[in-house]
Amino acid sequence: MELPVGSDSVHLAAYRPRPPLSVANGKATSGGYDESGYYKCYGDGSSVTSRGSDALTGYETLDAPPHYDFYANTEVWGRRRRSRPSLYQLHANPEDDSKPPLYEETTGGQMEGGDSSEEDEEEQKEPPPEPTRFGWVQGVMIRCMLNIWGVILYLRLTWITAQAGIGLTWVIILLSSFITGITGLSTSAIATNGKVKGGGTYFLISRSLGPELGGSIGLIFAFANAVAVAMHTVGFAETVSDLMRENGVVMVDRTNDIRIIGIITVTCLLGVSMAGMAWESKAQVLFFLVIMVSFASYIVGTILPASPEKQAKGFFSYKADIFAENFLPSWRGPEGNFFGMFSIFFPSATGILAGANISGDLKNPTVAIPRGTLMAIFWTTMSYIIICATIGSCVVRDASGLLNDTLSLSPSEDCVGLACQYGWDFTECINNNTCTYGISNYYQSMSMVSALAPLITAGIFGATLSSALACLVSAPKVFQCLCKDKLYPLIGFFGKGYGKNDEPTSDPSEWKWECLLAELNTIAPIISNFFLCSYTLINFSCFHASITNSPGWRPSFRFYSKWLSLLGAVCCVVIMFLLTWWAALIAFGVVFLLLGYTLYKKPAVNWGSSVQASSYNIALNQCVGLNHVEDHVKNYRPQCLVLTGPPSSRPALVDLVSCFTKSLSLMMCANVITTGPSPSVVENASSESHIAWLNKRKLKSFYRGVVATELRSGVNMLLQGAGLGRIKPNVLLMGFKRDWRSDTPQAAHSYIGILHDAFDLQYGVCVLRMREGLDVSHPSQSHVNAAFDGGPESITTISAAHRITTSTTLEPQPSTVFQKKQGKSTIDVYWLSDDGGLTLLLPYLLTRRKRWAKCKVRVFVGGETDKKEEQKEEVLALIKKFRLGFHDVEVLPDIYQNPKPENVHQFENMVGRFRLDTNPKQDSDSGPPTQQEEPWMITEQDLERNKAKSLRQIRLNEVLQDYSREAALIIITMPVGRRGACPSTLYLAWLDFLSRDLRPPVLLVRGNQENVLTFYCQ
Repeated sequence: MELPVGSDSVHLAAYRPRPPLSVANGKATSGGYDESGYYKCYGDGSSVTSRGSDALTGYETLDAPPHYDFYANTEVWGRRRRSRPSLYQLHANPEDDSKPPLYEETTGGQMEGGDSSEEDEEEQKEPPPEPTRFGWVQGVMIRCMLNIWGVILYLRLTWITAQAGIGLTWVIILLSSFITGITGLSTSAIATNGKVKGGGTYFLISRSLGPELGGSIGLIFAFANAVAVAMHTVGFAETVSDLMRENGVVMVDRTNDIRIIGIITVTCLLGVSMAGMAWESKAQVLFFLVIMVSFASYIVGTILPASPEKQAKGFFSYKADIFAENFLPSWRGPEGNFFGMFSIFFPSATGILAGANISGDLKNPTVAIPRGTLMAIFWTTMSYIIICATIGSCVVRDASGLLNDTLSLSPSEDCVGLACQYGWDFTECINNNTCTYGISNYYQSMSMVSALAPLITAGIFGATLSSALACLVSAPKVFQCLCKDKLYPLIGFFGKGYGKNDEPTSDPSEWKWECLLAELNTIAPIISNFFLCSYTLINFSCFHASITNSPGWRPSFRFYSKWLSLLGAVCCVVIMFLLTWWAALIAFGVVFLLLGYTLYKKPAVNWGSSVQASSYNIALNQCVGLNHVEDHVKNYRPQCLVLTGPPSSRPALVDLVSCFTKSLSLMMCANVITTGPSPSVVENASSESHIAWLNKRKLKSFYRGVVATELRSGVNMLLQGAGLGRIKPNVLLMGFKRDWRSDTPQAAHSYIGILHDAFDLQYGVCVLRMREGLDVSHPSQSHVNAAFDGGPESITTISAAHRITTSTTLEPQPSTVFQKKQGKSTIDVYWLSDDGGLTLLLPYLLTRRKRWAKCKVRVFVGGETDKKEEQKEEVLALIKKFRLGFHDVEVLPDIYQNPKPENVHQFENMVGRFRLDTNPKQDSDSGPPTQQEEPWMITEQDLERNKAKSLRQIRLNEVLQDYSREAALIIITMPVGRRGACPSTLYLAWLDFLSRDLRPPVLLVRGNQENVLTFYCQ
């Protein structure tokens, strides 16, 4: 066929997809495509049919180019979200009148056909106020630096330098920075793996590892930040209290003064935080400038010549001898060891998550968190190293502070200490351990060295208050996000926010009382364990997400290593126990307690966590590994494909199968919908509501729905395609078709055809019949396939009209006889034909359940009257070798007797409708149907050929009536009708007559004639 020239007849630009109009330009549609555009998809608005055949060049399409709206979960103010067309819209027949609803991804706005006046009102609304958002410098780097530069920097770093020496202090600083640096890299990787919302550390961990670990660490981290508020506030109150004492002002005593000042300080900081993030950020910038000025004052002070007053306190400006002396450790006191110093210092490095904790208030969290966090770690580490080196090069460890402790012109041989070389004798206070100055004794050494001491005091105020303020903001935001997710009871109220930034509602009392501890050295090790626990899970989250190789793990931050993250997690755990082992045990105990609670409650959230990806990997690897394991009769398990239709329609069948498959083997509920494929039908077949119903009933089962033109072909698809590798069904279970006589013969023929298909595929087959029926749905006739439109036990299939509209409301959970405790009843097993042992295995599996455990299993076998005892002993010996625990065996010689004539007559009436008339009337217009045309018809030859089997099923029903009328369950070997020799209706009549008029449920069982029991050990 010759194609037309594009310039003459076809204009490709006319077929360009048209985006929806924005609100600013015109009337918007509810989605990306209006209803008319479903067929009129050309640029000029003409339809396909209005153009000639030459116009059909392949460009008439609803296809849209990639767009942000197709993947976003939120809307942009001022325009409607675009929506991607569904696959059905793209490939369906344009002439099909049944238009499905347009595919919608919009989370808000009016649907098509809504009130236009309401839409106009919405469009005229002013845009909502834009909340305050911060960049990476102000929002993350400055905030993290301020939180890292806490009370330890000014009040304890000089003392740690005196204890550990400059060298080991550098090791402590670098080790702390190494741990926080690895955590920073892990945080950066997690934060750049998708759009980050509010919630900080909790949000990152919960969305990576799932709600179980995320929820527990969220509470831990929120509490750790709350304790950090107390720590930094105590540092501030300690400094104020010392200043007051120096000026002779005392309220009560030192400890209570610290408590009073701390409570007042927390109250004031709480007022700032409640004013909003904008005010809090301005306060943080002010604190940052104050700290910078204090650092400058300190550096200038180390360069200026030392005055006599400073020399008396141990400051001699830069001296190589002092650096060499202070480079080595000098441990003093009970905390005088490396890990004691590390536990004191490490909290000063734990502020690296201050920026991530306000992730919801950042302009671009995926850029701001990595850049700001890592830069903050680098600059604060450098500042710690510089301050440690400078203070250790200028100030000796011990000094008296007395101007009279100068040496005479000739130094004395008895003078002790490095100060002797510079004209000062501190021997007396060194020997008596009464020195009040020097970096080993005076916590305010940085203030003493500084060019202007009040600036260091201001720096202490700035560092402590900024750190306390950052933690005071972080803790409620993390806790608020946790409360919004409703993982734990009774805390949902705290998830509410106020203001344009959705600020959390905080309760100040939870932090005020922590200030009463008032011991900085006691608070620091406790908080270290909580932060280390948080860091452990952050690093493990990065490692776990990487090791699962999930396609969804695609962080834009590439400078991380999964093994480095694992090392960081292990280091954090080790350090936790080395610092304070009892606090580490408490921390892990709390985590495991909260983890166990969440695992028990199983919150209904799905965040695509790495735990889910790991579960898939483990399951996949195990399934593939089974390919290398050969089947063995000792490991045989009945893996059941259950033809339930919608599982909620046949709960009794589902409950019975669950009794012998739960926690043991595969159970798969199958549903065949007989209609043409369409989006609504396919959705109904694979609806999640079926799985939700099974989960609510606490049944461990899979669900599989298929769409087919007829029931038998659909079941055949399931028989051949269900399962994965060696985890595939080997037993087919179905309900008995009780209405086969009133239904069409084709339906009965198809029903028996399913049994033959299962036997052909080497399946075992079980058919359950209950007196009250199985189907509890009672669908109307318009909803049922015409071929299976009878009694409630029929294998009902759903047409296109049935349950098209899916609902979030689950089907009811009716109780069945198989959910009740059976007490001391009996399970009667009629092992009349050897099928490989499946008839015996199923009752054994039932008795392993609590509700069936007290039931007595009676095994009935056929035999001869004169050999009754001998045959009983043989069967008992065989069952004993199988170790089934069945001790009651009864031989039934009367099963070979002839049945009662009235029952034979009833059987003949049952099949009379399907008997082929061999003497038709001669004046009929057409000849009688042949058996080839109607294979379900029964000829005289068929009846004669199968007479013995027919009489046996009639007699067996009489035996069942006599022996098992009061049993809890009857399990009987199912007869097999030979294909081609036994018509389907005759076979169905056998099954019907065999199991009719019995009060207990009857399970007809036929294995695939291969052993499922063995008495060998190999």
